[in-house]
Amino acid sequence: MPQFSICIPAYKSRFLAECIQSILQQSVGDFELIILNDCSPQPVRQIVEGFTDTRIRYFENEENVGASQLTANWNRCLSLAEGAFTMIMGDDDRLGQDYLEVFSELIAVNPELDVYHCRSVVIDETGQPIELTPAWPAYERVCDSIWHRLRQLRAQYISDFVYRTDALRRRGGFYSLPLAWGSDDITAFLASHEKGIAHTNKPLFHYRSNSLSITSSGNDLEKMQANMQYAQWLSEFLKTYQPHPDEAIVYHTLLAQQVALMRERKRYTLMLSMRESPVRKIGMWLKNRKTFGLTYRDLLLAVAKSIGRKKQN
Repeated sequence: MPQFSICIPAYKSRFLAECIQSILQQSVGDFELIILNDCSPQPVRQIVEGFTDTRIRYFENEENVGASQLTANWNRCLSLAEGAFTMIMGDDDRLGQDYLEVFSELIAVNPELDVYHCRSVVIDETGQPIELTPAWPAYERVCDSIWHRLRQLRAQYISDFVYRTDALRRRGGFYSLPLAWGSDDITAFLASHEKGIAHTNKPLFHYRSNSLSITSSGNDLEKMQANMQYAQWLSEFLKTYQPHPDEAIVYHTLLAQQVALMRERKRYTLMLSMRESPVRKIGMWLKNRKTFGLTYRDLLLAVAKSIGRKKQN
């Protein structure tokens, strides 16, 4: 059994060879690479066949599922995984050469945990670094993770996280939300709610920011629906969660502020939506305002933030 299962649900082919190469060049070789072709019309299979490494295991979906249910691909990869630990990789992203080496060290120091996390570099389409995600403490309990995330103090991606495979399966796999918008958050919260999460501040993952990523793409109404489900999950979680004494203050802060924090998440989604065709998007959001509990103030603030970001760029 390999130590790690690295899983790529693949649809886009443009950067796939670079992605695979970054995995095969890991300084630790005890892994399998699962590539799941999500019924792509692009030459995914041909690219994979160009590699002869025996650690590669290739599978194909009979129909495309990632366009609407991205977590279904993540969970199929999880079902195929034979490694003790599992991570999901974007088909256009890269791993630093010591990704598995540093995670192995992190696991050795914290062998009782079910989830581990790293800092990441955001790269542009040419592979040049443009941003670094914020630092985390070496160890953190779940309420601190939730509070920092909902206060918009953190940026994170699914490939930042490495999960203990059997524990993730016992919890039902990756948490499903429309477009996986917040699925990485809730999956990590559930994996860390009993024991916490360990983190390294060494940037190990390279997230490629481009116009085809989920964060940059459309499907705004589905994202807002995911926010509604996220808020429902948070409410139910906080009702039943028994906080550790070290996080009691943060827990009660979350209880008191959860509605306001989720409104900020909605505004962030609105801001991303407004970056392209703001006039048309305003009309769409006015039409759906009551469905998602949006106020006129939410819309105005989102427009202002979107304009501010454009000026910064």
